[in-house]
Amino acid sequence: MSFAAAVNGSRLLRSLAEFAAIGATPAGGVNRQALSPEDRAARRLLAERAQARGFSIFQDEAANLFVRRRGNHDGLPAVLIGSHLDSQPTGGRFDGALGTLSAFEVLEAIEDAGIATVRPIEVVAFTNEEGCRYAPGCMGSMAFAGLHAINEWNAAAAPDGTHLAQDLADTLAALPEAMIRPERPEVFAFIELHIEQGPVLEREGVPIGVVTAVQGTKWLEVTLTGEAAHAGTTPREFRKDAMAAAAEAIAALQATVMVVDPQARLTVGRLSLEPGSINVIPRRVTFTIDIRHPERMLLADLEEQVRTTCAMAAERWRCSLEIASRLDMAPGVFEPVLTAAIETACQTQGVAYRRMTSGAFHDALFVNRIAPSAMIFVPCRGGISHNEAEFVAADDIVQGAATLLDVTLDLANRNPTLRVMT
Repeated sequence: MSFAAAVNGSRLLRSLAEFAAIGATPAGGVNRQALSPEDRAARRLLAERAQARGFSIFQDEAANLFVRRRGNHDGLPAVLIGSHLDSQPTGGRFDGALGTLSAFEVLEAIEDAGIATVRPIEVVAFTNEEGCRYAPGCMGSMAFAGLHAINEWNAAAAPDGTHLAQDLADTLAALPEAMIRPERPEVFAFIELHIEQGPVLEREGVPIGVVTAVQGTKWLEVTLTGEAAHAGTTPREFRKDAMAAAAEAIAALQATVMVVDPQARLTVGRLSLEPGSINVIPRRVTFTIDIRHPERMLLADLEEQVRTTCAMAAERWRCSLEIASRLDMAPGVFEPVLTAAIETACQTQGVAYRRMTSGAFHDALFVNRIAPSAMIFVPCRGGISHNEAEFVAADDIVQGAATLLDVTLDLANRNPTLRVMT
């Protein structure tokens, strides 16, 4: 049986618009960076709406915000649903917020219909998924999963000079009515709804993506050091040109990595050179490389290819080479029982779906370390995300929430003596 009709589509669309007004940009996007006043305002609005419906609210030390609806067996591990509320500086109104507000609509729809559930259901808004104001991203979910303690990042500084410890304390203090949970509660299952951030679903005309895995990611910082010299008087054989070595390595990698393996991803996102004068051969060049692959061993092979290619270019241009690892995130495979539950919900509703791997990492990747997890994707126009032009059609928004509702009720009413994997 499907409860999809219980979703109040107009209420959800109105909610998305109201939250998009918090940190709204002139171009129609959102600037609601983590632990900022705008982020606190969004958290405040969610908390007020939750309390108005009689739901309980909690925080943990990482300022992850939880909204709880009781179950008939309230001591059982909860079904957790949600995403995040923070955005990029020129972000869209759907990335993160769609998943959190759709999850809250699920709670409201269940409450409106007077449906009792065996297990409690909790909505979560994780802290700092985007990682743009404070790095790294997904701080809240990593802390929740016990992979890091939030105080490990206390010294991290925002561009305005504020430190994470202060912003975190101010954010927690801004919601004094939300009790602080001293310990992480046991989670029965976690489902995160998110925009695809890619073009596949829209191109194929499929409204629901069932995410079975998340690509692994490695961030490398490459530094090539040569020798500064006059641009006009230094022949080729005397040059120790760090920029030439960098360009050679980047060109070789771009010509091979994604060409040979369509599942691989390679991006050079940041580059700086010194001394930065138009008529001086660069002495030092530093650039970043983001590599991704859904298979752990092939991701390791990609890193080795990067290191070998950079070493060869450095040798040809007589430069020294340093490569530092800045992020090493293993691929994640989601719980098959949960992906099957999403597919069953789609089949019951008569909605098309496709299985897919997420190219971006999300909070679900880290929650998956401690509890069975899965994700639902909905299409976004042109695959555009992290952009003020980000857009999701109303029908796809409502369908995503309806799918999430049916999956949540399925999980929340499973036999209390069973684990999700059985």
